[in-house]
Amino acid sequence: MPTVNTSALTEAAYYILLSLQTPLHGYAIMQNIKSITNGRISMGAGTLYGALNALNEKKYIVECKCDDPSRREYVITEEGKAVLKKEILRLEEMLQNAQTYFKED
Repeated sequence: MPTVNTSALTEAAYYILLSLQTPLHGYAIMQNIKSITNGRISMGAGTLYGALNALNEKKYIVECKCDDPSRREYVITEEGKAVLKKEILRLEEMLQNAQTYFKED
């Protein structure tokens, strides 16, 4: 079982990991993030590639073979999936806490 990081993910890292359930190259990741956030997040190349490098160093993603050798594709690892699942649980708890706090009688 992979060791799971206990610190929160950045929003960029969260959406990148969410996007990489199937292999994608950089531009496709940016487009997917824009789509799933309904345009709220339009990630720039600098943010994306900085985050991809950090996630790769942490072994949350890996570069995979691509049909087009001019493109680099990435996919989430088992450790990355565990980290993402833990982050989703943390976010769900935060939402539940907020809903309880703001519950109207």
